[in-house]
Amino acid sequence: MSASAEAPASPSRKRSAKRSVVRSLLRLWPYVRPVRGRVFGAAAVAIVAASMGLVMPLVLKWIVDGPVADGDTAGIWFGGGVLLAVGLLETLLFGLRRWMVARPLAGVEAAMRASLYRHLQRLPVAFHDRWATGQLLSRGTGDLQLLRMFLAFGLTFLIVNSATIVIGCGVLIAQDWTLGLVLIAPVLPLIVTCVVFEAKFSVAARRAQDQMGDLTTVVEESILGIRVIKGFGRHRSQARAFHDLSRRLLDTEVRKAKLLASIWMVILCLPELFLGVALMLGVAQVADGDLTAGTLVAFMTTAMVLRWPVESIGFLLALSNEAATATNRFFEVMDAEVPPEPTARPAAPERRGGPDGPREQNGARVGGLRFDDVVFRYPDAAPGTPPVLDGVDLHVRPGETMALVGGTGSGKTTLLGLVPRLYELTSGRITLDGVDIAALPRHRVRERVATAFEEPTLFSATVRENVLMGAETVGDEALERALRVSQAYDFVHALPEGPLTEVGEQGLSLSGGQRQRLALARAVVGRPPFLVLDDPLSALDVHTEARVEAALREVLADTTALVVAHRPSTVQLADRVALLSGGRIVAVGTHVELLHGNAEYRHLMTGERADEPAPDVPPDGPDAPDRRRTTEVTAR
Repeated sequence: MSASAEAPASPSRKRSAKRSVVRSLLRLWPYVRPVRGRVFGAAAVAIVAASMGLVMPLVLKWIVDGPVADGDTAGIWFGGGVLLAVGLLETLLFGLRRWMVARPLAGVEAAMRASLYRHLQRLPVAFHDRWATGQLLSRGTGDLQLLRMFLAFGLTFLIVNSATIVIGCGVLIAQDWTLGLVLIAPVLPLIVTCVVFEAKFSVAARRAQDQMGDLTTVVEESILGIRVIKGFGRHRSQARAFHDLSRRLLDTEVRKAKLLASIWMVILCLPELFLGVALMLGVAQVADGDLTAGTLVAFMTTAMVLRWPVESIGFLLALSNEAATATNRFFEVMDAEVPPEPTARPAAPERRGGPDGPREQNGARVGGLRFDDVVFRYPDAAPGTPPVLDGVDLHVRPGETMALVGGTGSGKTTLLGLVPRLYELTSGRITLDGVDIAALPRHRVRERVATAFEEPTLFSATVRENVLMGAETVGDEALERALRVSQAYDFVHALPEGPLTEVGEQGLSLSGGQRQRLALARAVVGRPPFLVLDDPLSALDVHTEARVEAALREVLADTTALVVAHRPSTVQLADRVALLSGGRIVAVGTHVELLHGNAEYRHLMTGERADEPAPDVPPDGPDAPDRRRTTEVTAR
């Protein structure tokens, strides 16, 4: 298990293109549009609330130049009451803003998460082969939470504070244009500083979020692989790897903090400097009688009200950059295209047969499962790479069980994955009872083809729910039958709550053989017309394997099946055997025929060298099954 997880993030990093913050954030509009009334209404309320803060300096000017100058105590109390009322109104309006956006924006986050999940389910297996799970998890959790915070807080205050600064500058100039120009003077340097900050901070923000995805991947792998880590005593090396990634993320976050600190220093120092200059000039004007004390108080109070909107620029810019990065990361997944349904190759004219039954073409039956000149190359394979499968031709007759045998890396699992369209063919054709699978929607293909993989996957659900994923519409009778076929009935009913027992994440509370039997039950529960099994008995002991084989023979009698086999015992389930080598089917026959006549097959089944003479195996006859079992025992 590799703990250095920089590589898994590479697909996203290769696709990330430089986008302006505004262009990135505008991509959120389709999700915000349904609640735009509440969002913009909340922004309008917030602008009114912020304007209340600009009303207070005007009330203070009236109090100082009026009741205070005239010694009017009643007027002073009245002015204080007005200030209190304005403050309370401002508080109520900000509370109303928060109430208006809380639920709608939580709904936006939920809608985006649901869209991401739906899209991930529709994307091909090849996409998931390339992407680290932690990167996808971080996009569906942390990134979307960051976007919700930006929409609820950052976006609103970008609008509100910008409006407040514009209105406030107008108020300052209206009170005294010379002092107003002094306070507006640092605007240009601040804009230049913000542009430089945005360019640097966006790079650091992207790096931090990608590194968080890497860290999530390592944590996920460490938890799922905890038995391997403990079994090999690798907890210290994993901890070091985690520490290295954490340190890398820490360095990036410190870099972000330094950038944020630098812009805050500029944003705080420049306005304060010019504010001091304006105060000195204002005092001089009051002393000369060119400015009233109330006007100076109102001017300085207005300037103080504008401090928060100005000081928040750095924080809001940082939040906007992080939100833009999160948006880009979200749409890197959403922009991944779901492959269109490929066009079926033209077939020969049909003679008879329904849409789902065996057909005749040119006088020959073409039912069952047929591979016709199948070529497959992984989508992300380097140019010029030889295909994994190169011209596979194979026919599994209706109701026949075909064993698929081949050396490690020969492409057996890949070939099986093509049948339910987990991968799409590069060229060639696969037909089910004469119907090209490319002519059927993917869900129709998967309704007819059931699969069981060598590495069984169970979900955090009950045994019943896990098994019935293979056919949700069947009842308890079919469930019990499937459990009996897979020899899982006894151990399932021995669980605390029987089939209603939660098996936990990945089914790790069960043994490998138990998980494999439940996966097999899931494959056969719906009585599918086609079965694709990838070495389904590899984790079973000899006695359980024999019982499962006996029960499977009844199921396979009415099913067209392709079974990857690595052991002679599994081969015994099959009517015929196909040998896959060099990306092609090089031999087809019974187990005895291939054992006698094919050196490569004999080597795979018995371990004998290719140059050793073939064993004296009698041909198939009435007692051939018994002879094959004897041959198997001898081979072992």
